[in-house]
Amino acid sequence: MKRSIKKVAVLGSGVMGSRIACHFAGTGVSVLLLDIVAKGAEESTKPAERNKLVNDALQAAVKSNPSPLFTKAALKRITTGNFEDNLKDINSCDWVIEVVIERLDIKQQLYEKVEKFRKPGTLISSNTSGIPIHLMAEGRSEDFKKHFCGTHFFNPPRYLRLLEIIPTPHTDPEVVDFLLHYGDLYLGKTTVLCKDTPAFIANRIGVFSIMSIFHIMDKLSLSIDEIEALTGPVIGRPKSATFRTADVVGIDTLVKVAKGVSDNCPDDEAKAIFQIPSWLETIVSNNWLGDKTGQGFFKKVKSDSGKEILTLNLQSMEYGARNKPKFAALETARPVEDLKQRLKILQAATDKAGDFYRAFHYSLFSYISYRIPEISNELYRVDDAMMAGFGWEIGAFESWDTLGVEKTVAAMKAAGYSVAPWVEQMLANGAASFYKIEQGRRMFYDVASGGYLPIPGGEAFMVLKNHADKTIWKNSACRLYDTGDGVAGFEWSSKMNSIGGEVLEGLNKAIGIAEESFKGLVIANDGPNFSAGANVGMIFMLAIEQEYDELDMAIRMFQNSMMRVRYSSVPVVIAPHGLTLGGGCEMNLHADKICAAAETYIGLVELGVGLIPGGGGTKEFALRAADEMHEDEPETITLKNRFLSIATAKVATSAHEAFEMGIMRKGHDEIVMNAGRRILEAKKSVIELYDQGYVTPVQRKDVKVLGRSVLGALYAGINGMWRGNYATDHDALVARKLAYVMCGGDLSDQTLVSEQYLLDLEREAFLSLCGERKTLERIQGVLKTGKPVRN
Repeated sequence: MKRSIKKVAVLGSGVMGSRIACHFAGTGVSVLLLDIVAKGAEESTKPAERNKLVNDALQAAVKSNPSPLFTKAALKRITTGNFEDNLKDINSCDWVIEVVIERLDIKQQLYEKVEKFRKPGTLISSNTSGIPIHLMAEGRSEDFKKHFCGTHFFNPPRYLRLLEIIPTPHTDPEVVDFLLHYGDLYLGKTTVLCKDTPAFIANRIGVFSIMSIFHIMDKLSLSIDEIEALTGPVIGRPKSATFRTADVVGIDTLVKVAKGVSDNCPDDEAKAIFQIPSWLETIVSNNWLGDKTGQGFFKKVKSDSGKEILTLNLQSMEYGARNKPKFAALETARPVEDLKQRLKILQAATDKAGDFYRAFHYSLFSYISYRIPEISNELYRVDDAMMAGFGWEIGAFESWDTLGVEKTVAAMKAAGYSVAPWVEQMLANGAASFYKIEQGRRMFYDVASGGYLPIPGGEAFMVLKNHADKTIWKNSACRLYDTGDGVAGFEWSSKMNSIGGEVLEGLNKAIGIAEESFKGLVIANDGPNFSAGANVGMIFMLAIEQEYDELDMAIRMFQNSMMRVRYSSVPVVIAPHGLTLGGGCEMNLHADKICAAAETYIGLVELGVGLIPGGGGTKEFALRAADEMHEDEPETITLKNRFLSIATAKVATSAHEAFEMGIMRKGHDEIVMNAGRRILEAKKSVIELYDQGYVTPVQRKDVKVLGRSVLGALYAGINGMWRGNYATDHDALVARKLAYVMCGGDLSDQTLVSEQYLLDLEREAFLSLCGERKTLERIQGVLKTGKPVRN
């Protein structure tokens, strides 16, 4: 049966239900969001009154930050209603997702009603995080059981990539395969097949990890602040580390999951780890549950300097000022960029931090070994779940590989930890790691067969580190590699993937080689972001030393490099993701095509540091405004909107919004929901453009600029913002420079100009701003604190 999802019903409009509805709407699906009739409106006949609960919940979700919607326009795809009046409407839905309160009796009562209206063959699933899936299916019809399973989204569903799929023995394998594929391709999820065991995979391992840390900290007499320093980004975990994560999730939720595992897993060899420490029970009894109650392990209070975050002392149960712990191991490891090298340094450390890491890793490695095959037959699913659901940079099995499996097992045994027999057997058979790379494909150790198998679906994802042996050319900042099928790939790995001289050198080299030997070029980076923009540190140094000739050369090189991207003789396709700011955005603006991850935050932000886009971004916005304008346009609104986008340093909060801002082009550029697929999609686009007979575009000499008449209007608007105290003197100065370039200068009338003319104006304005003290103060502020100075 060929399935498609055009309409989804979400039953339950709480925090998760409303956000799941928003995510589906954002992907282009129509959504029916239902909940109970609002209290006090049972006798009313007015839909607005009866649907008040669901409508209020949806509005609360829409107003939350970060937004659950890719664009506000997606809200139009959501229709609200209630179970009494509108449950019948699920007969037009392709998938019904239940997200009501975590009580089996309530879920079963709802399913009884759903059966009356659900058309045969409709998918139905529960978002439960803890109730056994097979219990929910009891008493239902054969068709219901066949199409029913668990679909556990993580909160917030737009931003956390994990979707756990949990079938029952009755679930049709075709349904499971469809959901795994649909979640990956259309929802942008890392879909993980789980067994119907308590807490499934991510929460089982994640909560064990947290509870294990609680017990280790008690044993080693470590404080909350010390644990936060030890368990955050330094080991590839989120900034929220351990205790902040608990505050965000809800301490009561953490305790509930821990007790659930303890109660429902009598044979778990580490059951004692899930026992709740006395201090944690005290915190829960005090109703200090984290963000939801205003205090937990941390508490935000007002102070003379504004707001201060206090840390709970677990001995005194009083809050005090936070401190920055110092460990020799951390001082040594932090400067090391490569995570795997950091883990090795920390594991070998001889201070208290080293004691913590050894206990932490040994406990975790032992636990995950015994969970195979209990919670999953395949070990890679455990790593996938932890990376996508808990934000771990690498999974636990990959961490174990990093530290050396055989070496670590010996150390674990010496320290009193055990491993599952299959790990011993793996080593005895000569297999030294859980993963390996063969011909660019990642293989995992399969416990059942005792050999290595390719990770299913891996051919759809191009992981750059798996192509390390395909390097064609490289320098210290970037490399060109062969992706296969006649397509070259270019990546760089500077701090925040900023673009400096070496990256531009590499870009030009890459295009040159691609023109000689390949069908085209894909530009994409690994890591959390595509690029934070140009290397402003270099700009600052040249400006502060008044090396204006060198600065002029550097700006020319940037502009020329971007034009090389546009006018290469082979197609250049860029696959951005995450932050794509300033110079990173300018590079995308000049590509033949953009294949952007849905979570791409792109924009021209140079005004924030007192500059204008100087790598062709200002030119390109002026050019696109000229192409989009029409004769009867009121007050040249297109140019003004483009101007405001740069003048306010606006950043698209999704690739969808990038279309609305005109950064991405409708009918031309593409959104890839799953970021892991974006590079392969970009490669396909290169081949498609090549096969269509790609021809180098002709440089434009017909860009219509509006000159003095519109420039005056923009100046008047800037002056109004300044008079209203919405803009500082320097904001106004920079905005006037921007307006001057976008209007083509102080021309007496509308004129056709070349791209190079606009680039020259852009560079001149950029250079002049580099000589402004307040611009240098702003750049210095960003370099020191990461935040621009408002002066």
